[in-house]
Formats: sequence, C-alpha cells, structure tokens
Amino acid sequence: MKTLETWIPRRGLSIPCVTVLDPDGGVLEDDQRRLVRFLVQSGRGADVLFAMGTTGEWNALGRDQRHGVMRIAVEEVRKSDSRLARGGQPPVEAWVGVTAPTAAETLESFEFALSIGADAAVVAPLAISDVDDPVRFLMRDVADLLDARNARIPVFLYDNADIAVGRERHLRTRWVKQMSRLDFVRGIKVSAPPRKLGHYTKAARQFRDLGAFGIYVGDALYVLDMMRPRSGVWGTIVEHWNRFLLHDLLPAGVVAGPANLWPREWQYAWQVASAGDVERMASVRSIFERFRASYVFPEGKRTLAALKRGLVGLGVISSDAVARGTPALDARQAGSFDAAFEELRSDVRARLPERWCSDPAEATET
Repeated sequence: MKTLETWIPRRGLSIPCVTVLDPDGGVLEDDQRRLVRFLVQSGRGADVLFAMGTTGEWNALGRDQRHGVMRIAVEEVRKSDSRLARGGQPPVEAWVGVTAPTAAETLESFEFALSIGADAAVVAPLAISDVDDPVRFLMRDVADLLDARNARIPVFLYDNADIAVGRERHLRTRWVKQMSRLDFVRGIKVSAPPRKLGHYTKAARQFRDLGAFGIYVGDALYVLDMMRPRSGVWGTIVEHWNRFLLHDLLPAGVVAGPANLWPREWQYAWQVASAGDVERMASVRSIFERFRASYVFPEGKRTLAALKRGLVGLGVISSDAVARGTPALDARQAGSFDAAFEELRSDVRARLPERWCSDPAEATET
C-alpha cells in the first residue's frame, strides 16, 4: 500500500472526465462506467482519471451525484488496473474533485474520497463560498479531518479563475508556499501563464524534502509550447526565458479536457512533447487546434456539449445532455460539429499510427 512517504505524483496525461447525464440531469451510471474504460484505453490513454472537476460540471450537480461519479470512477479504474497488472503495465490513478459549495460539504467529500480509496483528492479553495482563508482551511480543517481519521491522502490544489467565488481569482503565491508545507499537499493543477506557474513552482520548492510537488498544466495546448525545444538566436532566448520563469522545472503532467474524445491521441502528444520531438508536436498540435475550432461558434464556445456529442457519435455514451447552466449545441451547431469531427477523425486515422488512435470498442466491458 502506498504511503505519503513513498508516494510521488503520477506523471503524464490527466483526463478530467465529463459526467454523463440523462435529459433530466440524472447520472447514467452504466454510461459513466463505459466512459472510464474508454479513457483508460487498456493503458494507452489516461495516466490519471480525474472525476468531478469543472469538465465534470461539479458545480451544477448535487452531493449525491458528485459522490456517485467519484465512486464509479474509482471502481472502474480499479478494475482496469487489475487487467493492466496482468499485462505488466503501470496502473492508472483515480483522482477525485472534492470541492463543494461549502466548507462542510467539501470536508464531507474528503471523507468520502478516503472511504472509497481514491488515489488523490483535488480541491479548489477559492471555489468554496464560505472559505475566506484557504491556508487555514487546509492547515486546520482538512488536516484535522485527516488526523482524526488517522489517514492521509495526497491533495492537489486546483487554481481556476472561472470558478472562484470571491475577490481573489487565483491562489496567492504565499498561500501556495504555506500550503506546500503540509505533508499531504503534493501539487497544483493550474491554467495560467508561465510567470504564474513559475511563482507556484518557486513557492513549493522550498519544502521539497517533504516529497515531490507536481505542477499540472490545465491549458492543454499551452503545454506543447512550454515543452517545445527552440532553435535559433531568438528561440534560444525564449527557451531560456521560459526556463527562468519555471525555475528549470518541466510540468509533471497535462490536464486535457479534449482527451475525453482523444485519449490515445493526447497520450501520444504528451509523449512526443516529453521527448521534444518538434515535428510530431507540430503535427498533433494542428489536430487539436482543428478540434478546438469545431466547437467555437459566433455565439461562443460549446466545449462540454461538443465532447458529449462526440462521445455519443462514437457510441461510447448514449446521452449528450449537459447540466443546467452549461451551454448546449443547437441543431445548426450540432450539425456543423458532427461534420467537422468526422472529417477530423478520418484525418487522424490517416496521420497517426493505429496504436495511437482511440478505439471506441475499449468502452465495452471485458
């Protein structure tokens, strides 16, 4: 059994899975299980399966729905891990988002994460309405809960300005510095420019003797820029500047919402980015840029609706319903997306090796 003394953040591709809903807003459990299996792709997809983040519409669901999705994710990842172990492959980790509207509900979700054996918990302190002091919440409330249960679970901070409910839009660097002193705080998932990422990295480095602290980039396409080797005089200057901002540390992983439809393709992207293969990085970037363009309309982005629509088209799930408040595709937008997605799928199959093309058949139970 892993302990915090031996545990290190899992590197690689983290997929924040969508939540499969029926038209009335209920969770479709069988479909959700199929989705987890699809994202694992027999070890060629997610390194980390992240349930109940913003991509999972956590802030539009009730407590029982959130906990149900967390339980499904952990159960299905464990089943997949058993199959992977028989083939000598490394396990996938199941991380769960425990953020809830209030501090009390968030602590309840922490307890639930412990009870189901999640590999890690992810919390967005600035999204909790009655938490004024994120440091105190982690240092007192969360630490006291873990102490009372005589248990520890790796905790990752979640910095997302889109769900912050107070005056602060991002975690302050000094907060990250203070929270990184806690033995159970092991990293942060953040969508921010290099300078902000660098501030967080610098803040946490002072306490690395307590264990590794991972930075996970939430802007999926940006990670391809961040990890791309440069050439020429100007390229060298840019590369050294980025290295200065990030304190010579590469990210531990990427959190890619689009990987709900492209799990193998995004795993391939992470691998070529880690290797610094500039030509292949450019190739996969063009694929993902085309995909992003497929759900951007004059009326705005329809990201989650497009992901669910695509999964229905692949036969992975049976409903493309989004939660109340999430922008949906109208008939015209749906038709446009369908055509663009099918054309892109054909191009991807022609351009990438077969082993790196996601297989919808992986969703079936084995």
